[in-house]
Amino acid sequence: MEKQPISREGFDKIREDVRRMEEEEMPFIAEKIAEARAEGDLSENAEYHAQREAQGLLQAKINQLRTKLADSYIVDKSKLPKGIVTFGSVVTIKDLADDMEEKYEFVGPGEDDYTGEIMKILTSSPLATALMGKKPGDKVEVPLPKGTAEYEVVAIDDSDD
Repeated sequence: MEKQPISREGFDKIREDVRRMEEEEMPFIAEKIAEARAEGDLSENAEYHAQREAQGLLQAKINQLRTKLADSYIVDKSKLPKGIVTFGSVVTIKDLADDMEEKYEFVGPGEDDYTGEIMKILTSSPLATALMGKKPGDKVEVPLPKGTAEYEVVAIDDSDD
């Protein structure tokens, strides 16, 4: 698997999440398991089984986040070229089918967020992949599950605030 770019902030956030899960949440679950085990017969102890399941799910989440960290490299956005779409750019694009404009920021694993005014999407997404290296005025075709969509790069905000 190809390594994915990530900002220092995104990397530190994931690392802190792993630390919190390992140092705070795991010991709490282990304590709950010990309490449930002390109640006796484990074969019919729902609390014991629920906590063991929670422990397994938490460990899976920790493993997933550790893999994200291992598969990422930290990018200093201030050293990236200006005026073209790169990691960390906020790009305004226009859908050529309906002239609607949308803004996207291209981010790394764990930084994606689809709820804001500017959607933060992964650099590995089909849209980001198609737009990488493009300049304002460039047009791209993006493969979709049902056909393709055509977009034009309207503007790039690549300031490293």
